[in-house]
Amino acid sequence: MAEHSAFVSILLITLLAALMPLLSARFRRFNIPIPIVIFEILAGIVIGKTGFNLVTPTPILDFLAEFGFVFLMFISGLEIDISSLFPPRMEEKEKSFLQHPFALAFIGFVLTLLTAIVAAVQFRRMGLVGNPLIMVLILSTSSLGIILPVLKERNLVSRRYGQFIIMAALFADFITLILLSLVFGILRQGFFLQIMFSLLFLVLVAMGFRLGFRARNIPWIRDVIEELSTATAQIHVRGSIALMVAWVVLAKALGAEIILGAFVAGIIVNIFAGTQEQVLKDNLDVLGFGFFIPIFFITVGSQIDLKVFLVSSEAMLLLPLLLLAAYVVKVIPLLIFRIAFSWRESIAAGFLLSSRLSLIIASSALAYKMGIIDEAANTAIILLAMVTCTVSPVIFNHIIPAVDEEERKGIIIVGLNQLTGRLAERLHQDGEDIAVLGCDEDRVNLPYCKGTTPIFGDPGDEEILKEAGAGRAGALVTALEDDEANIRVCTMAKERFGIPVIVSRADDHATMEKMQSLGVRVIQPALATVIALEGALMYPAAFDVLSSHGDNVEIGETILRSPSHSGQALKKLRLPGNALIIGIRREGEVIVPHGDTVIRQGDVIMLVGSPDAIKESRILLESRRSWKRYSFSEETNGYKS
Repeated sequence: MAEHSAFVSILLITLLAALMPLLSARFRRFNIPIPIVIFEILAGIVIGKTGFNLVTPTPILDFLAEFGFVFLMFISGLEIDISSLFPPRMEEKEKSFLQHPFALAFIGFVLTLLTAIVAAVQFRRMGLVGNPLIMVLILSTSSLGIILPVLKERNLVSRRYGQFIIMAALFADFITLILLSLVFGILRQGFFLQIMFSLLFLVLVAMGFRLGFRARNIPWIRDVIEELSTATAQIHVRGSIALMVAWVVLAKALGAEIILGAFVAGIIVNIFAGTQEQVLKDNLDVLGFGFFIPIFFITVGSQIDLKVFLVSSEAMLLLPLLLLAAYVVKVIPLLIFRIAFSWRESIAAGFLLSSRLSLIIASSALAYKMGIIDEAANTAIILLAMVTCTVSPVIFNHIIPAVDEEERKGIIIVGLNQLTGRLAERLHQDGEDIAVLGCDEDRVNLPYCKGTTPIFGDPGDEEILKEAGAGRAGALVTALEDDEANIRVCTMAKERFGIPVIVSRADDHATMEKMQSLGVRVIQPALATVIALEGALMYPAAFDVLSSHGDNVEIGETILRSPSHSGQALKKLRLPGNALIIGIRREGEVIVPHGDTVIRQGDVIMLVGSPDAIKESRILLESRRSWKRYSFSEETNGYKS
């Protein structure tokens, strides 16, 4: 009978889990981006103790919820790049060590801990919490799972500002989880024994990281995994789950929290995954967010008893004070970001890093289970997580207005010589907004610049790039003779201004690798000339289309962003005028299209047709401007590199 009751509860929970994304999508249509997790917790409240009390606690349901809890922390560990937690090498251009993301994020986290201690002590004096240390760590958490999507949506991940925020979130997640596990272990087993077990666990963690780095460079291991990563074998998924369970068991045996073991396992899998990383993450996301994790959050909601919270005067007082403290302990300490950014950016970072979700709910659940906090306080902390993860991104977006990709227009050409002069002339004929930056010694090449007035100065200077319109430029081309100068310009354009398309010349392989690591499209002049000559000899008609401006035909590309066309077969797609799709680039591979080819959001669609037809097709397929014309060498180099 109990088994039947468990399956009825699981049926109800899985049905709700399937409905919640639809409800979340409905709200997003009205520009209300509420995380699905919030709807899952609310659904649990409706069917749980507070609502209709339809969920019957059983061992089966408890196990699935706990496994979802573990899986959630495992996937959180997958998002951690452990190499980013080590201080980077000091660059020549940096004015001080505090300009590094590592240093500033670490100091910000320490200040957060100190501020949280002050808040927790005050709560203790008011009789609102029993153990102030647990409250310190709970207030110090952030949610990388909320922060990262917000930064991705705003195209800030690769920019310097985004990297600082991500580093601060990594410290808040990683260090807080370790400290929480240590504190819970001390409360359970005593100080000396837990310290010994924790040191042993940390040694094993270091060995696990080291083995992960070594194993990923062993060719035969990689070959076996890739060979067995088929639809039925799925060795990478099976091995990841086995590793997760092994670390959970190890953590339990050594007195650490199982969520720390799962988190460490996720980091090790991320270290080892290599080329299979994204495919593996996608498969694990399907398994976790498709089944186990929703069960955990809905079960959490079902165990919340709002009636107990509402009759508790202490809990009713604690919630608004917690909300106030949650923002104070992040916003005020992170004003230290002013060393590297503006006041507006520093305040916005503090609000975004105030987002809390998975870790705070997990920590509260453990504290409640161990009797450290009561049911009313646990409910207040869960409500805190629900409010901060919903409100904080909205505040961030309000403080830092988005620069719409449609507003990004114009091309900056860095370096003034015969080559760039000709490029500027051709682009000007195409109606593009052009700004040319030249070094002082380039003034002798002024006759090559027709149709625009160049700006002279240091192209690597932030103010000079601002003057050229780098804040809203859609693309930048740098063709300076000095490779190091080209790298500096590309780094500034990418990290400080977030220019989406950057192209640079490079004459040697080492420079080419550095630039490609920044996401720069690299042109090698000698190779480009050879390829152009080969194209003119072997494919004269195609070469004429690419190189001539006299015909009413050109080749372009666009990124498919329109949801209404995603999942549509090409034979059902009607493009304006004479526009045709000649190729599709998806996840690094080029697809030769046919009528049954299905296009997906994120695909790079290559087009040929009249300028008007391509322009109208671009508007049809994407909501934001991300298009460019090909020159012959650019197109070919794209495939070569």
